[in-house]
Amino acid sequence: MNSRQACFACLQRDPPALFEAALWIATEHDPALRPEPVLRDIGGLAQQVAAGLPVLPARELGQPLLRLLHDLGFSEEDHLPLRLAAALPHRVLQQRRGHPLTLALIALEVARHLEIPLYGVDFPGHLLLRVENADHLLDPVSGRRLYSRDCRELLLRQHGAPAELESRHLQSCPAHHLLQHLSRLLRQLHEQNDDPLAALKDAERVLLLGPPSVADHLARADLYRRLECPQGERFDLQRALLLCDDPSECLRLDQRLRQVEVVDALH
Repeated sequence: MNSRQACFACLQRDPPALFEAALWIATEHDPALRPEPVLRDIGGLAQQVAAGLPVLPARELGQPLLRLLHDLGFSEEDHLPLRLAAALPHRVLQQRRGHPLTLALIALEVARHLEIPLYGVDFPGHLLLRVENADHLLDPVSGRRLYSRDCRELLLRQHGAPAELESRHLQSCPAHHLLQHLSRLLRQLHEQNDDPLAALKDAERVLLLGPPSVADHLARADLYRRLECPQGERFDLQRALLLCDDPSECLRLDQRLRQVEVVDALH
C-alpha cells in the first residue's frame, strides 16, 4: 500500500483517522517520514494537555484545550512567505509553529485522544473549530470564542461586502474536506517554492478528496502547462468549462482551450 492508498484507508475508518491521514499526505513529500513515531508523540502531547485541563464536562473543554496548546508554544507561523514546514503536520508538531489549518489538525487529534467533542468548521477562508452544541466557534490558534457578530466581521474581512453569514458557514465539515484544504495549501506552497512536480501531487489529491471546483481544475491545468503537458492541461480546461457557470469565464476558458489544441496540433 502506497502513501496515497494509506491516506484514503484512514478515511474509511469509523471514525476517520484524520491526523494519520494527514501524515500519510506528508510522506508523499518526505519519504523518510514514518507516521507511527509521530502518532506516539502526539499521544504524549495529549497526556501533557490532559494533566493541565480543568475538571469540567468534556463538551466544555474545547477552549481550555486550545489555550493549553497555545501556552505550550503552539502558535501561528509569522514568517512571510509561509514556509512549507508550516503546513506539514509532523514538522509543526516538532517546531510548534505553523499554519492555522495544521494547528487545527493537531488540536483535533489531541481532542480525539481525550474524548473532547471538537470539530472542524469550514468557515470561508479561515478554518475554525467548534464544540458540539456550542453557541460559538473557536479560533484554532488562540482558542478565542467567536460568536455570530465576530463571525460576520471575520467574513467581511475575508471577502468584503456584500458577503453574508449563512448557516452553512457554521457547520462541521467531514475529514476529507479538511484534507482537501490541506492539499490545496501544500499545492500553493510547492508552487511558491517552484516545485511543480510536488505541487502536481497535491493538485491530483485535491481532485480525489472531494468535489473539485473550477479553480481546482485550473490550478492543475496551470501546472500541466508549466510541465509542458498539453494533454493534461486540455483535460482540466475541459472539466473546468463543464463546471463553470459564469458566461465571461466560460468564454475565456474556451479561448484558452482552443489555444492549447492549436499548440498540441503543432507538436
